[in-house]
Amino acid sequence: MKMKKILITSFFLFSVLIWPVSFVDTNKVHAFTNQVIQHGAVGDDVIELQGRLKHLGFYTGKVDGVFGWRTYWALRNFQYEFGLPIDGLAGPATKQKLVKATKNYKGTTTTAAKTNKKPTPTATNIPKGFSQNDIQLMANAVHGEARGEPYIGQVAVAAVILNRLNSSSFPNTVSGVIFEPGAFTAVADGQIWLTPNETSKKAVIDAINGWDPSGEALYYFNPDTATSAWIWSRPQIKRIGKHIFCK
Repeated sequence: MKMKKILITSFFLFSVLIWPVSFVDTNKVHAFTNQVIQHGAVGDDVIELQGRLKHLGFYTGKVDGVFGWRTYWALRNFQYEFGLPIDGLAGPATKQKLVKATKNYKGTTTTAAKTNKKPTPTATNIPKGFSQNDIQLMANAVHGEARGEPYIGQVAVAAVILNRLNSSSFPNTVSGVIFEPGAFTAVADGQIWLTPNETSKKAVIDAINGWDPSGEALYYFNPDTATSAWIWSRPQIKRIGKHIFCK
């Protein structure tokens, strides 16, 4: 009888000790459903994804429950920064990392949620506002400046061109930005006229559609070859491949 009491008491203490741990883990699982969230998806999972990405500063659009291109590139930037496979898909590993990185996130209430309206996908993969000549010229610049760099580095160079285009400190046309005197080495040494490959063109389209791996940089340089004291004085954001991107 004494042995039986000891066993019951031990079981009770063991249950009390482990029960809170199981409870916490269960709550974490319910941040998302089990579906893999991808471009084109709508609904509560996308709201959760956008809200958490916005909490971390990766997503800057409206939390509308529509997985468009802005959400896609925000997710890819998160995956890049946190050492995950960069595929633009919110699968189990990405969701787990996102939940862990946003422990203080308290959720977001959207207009769609308040009115019980189902979000309507409106995103498109059309580079509005850019002519084919603009895209070709940017591809030439990316190829001349960054061929041989990792793909993310080529997109970052394209993003710098777009960031300058959107800045009041630079010309307001693609050709004006690229051919501004002293702006790009590829223009100075003639490599701007090399025939770009499909990777360079794809990098331009990805940048136009919202991916900015440069972190909103306006400049970049190769530290192994740069001789300008001024470029070294710029606040640095990150390094991708052989290039340092800066403000």
